[in-house]
Amino acid sequence: MGRTVDDALPDPNVTPYRADLAAVELRGVVRAPRYVAGSPCLATRGALPMTGAPDAAAPRTSELLFGEIFIVYERRAGWAWGQIRTDGYVGYVPDEGLAGDLHEPTHKTAALLAFLLPEPDVKARPIDTLGLGARVAVVDRHAGFSRLATGGWLAESVLAPLDTVAPDCVAIAERLLGAPYLWGGRTPAGLDCSGLVQLALTEAGVPAPRDSYMQAALGRPLEERERGALRRGDLVFFPGHVGLMTDATMLLHANATRMAVSLDPLAEVAARVEAAEGRGVTGVRRLARPPVSRVAAPGP
Repeated sequence: MGRTVDDALPDPNVTPYRADLAAVELRGVVRAPRYVAGSPCLATRGALPMTGAPDAAAPRTSELLFGEIFIVYERRAGWAWGQIRTDGYVGYVPDEGLAGDLHEPTHKTAALLAFLLPEPDVKARPIDTLGLGARVAVVDRHAGFSRLATGGWLAESVLAPLDTVAPDCVAIAERLLGAPYLWGGRTPAGLDCSGLVQLALTEAGVPAPRDSYMQAALGRPLEERERGALRRGDLVFFPGHVGLMTDATMLLHANATRMAVSLDPLAEVAARVEAAEGRGVTGVRRLARPPVSRVAAPGP
């Protein structure tokens, strides 16, 4: 997903300020008639749509995921305006999915999608769906299920220790082949190009920003002479788009052409983008392999 920003001001996508108010820590950085201190809240829904305006019809800009901390600077008419602590993204989310009680996570979801149940019974009707990597606080176990501090039960088999790190970010992205494309999406239920990259890198222990223009600062740039020998895990950028190389020639990316995560020859994608945008590949970045703290199979 790509956006444009005004270089003369701090990036409003990741800096909590508006024309009428700003975070108190931005006093002296941006002008605003009102500065407020943020209040941390916990996201208690699988995915809350984030928008650029307090309007359900406004375009989605991102998502706030279960277990993430959201710093709230204003609540009004059913909406909360604030900043996601994990990736710094700023926007509006429905405040009904936020709770003031914070719980330290103990595990994360290892399944692509996991059903949250009202009781420890596989026949129970799900009350929510959590995506890969959702942080949860387990407070009890019973009959192969884990009860969460926020309510509901998850099967123990869909959980992994919080410090589990995947050894290969591309392998995570490959698990998402065929997942539907969703502008602003960050979960296997629907994600965009930078959402796919962010999820894959995060699961591999590499904190990643939200949008493709931000991700273009990750790793080191490859010079033109190096681009003839691309490697698995290289990030390839186009105007407003990004994907991961699975090998020297194939690109894995969430895209609106197929409306899904797909694996395509890089040369074909570059030609298609160049025909539409006037430019093909705009950059390639190579990431250092992150240190692995734990590699484990799903299960608490």
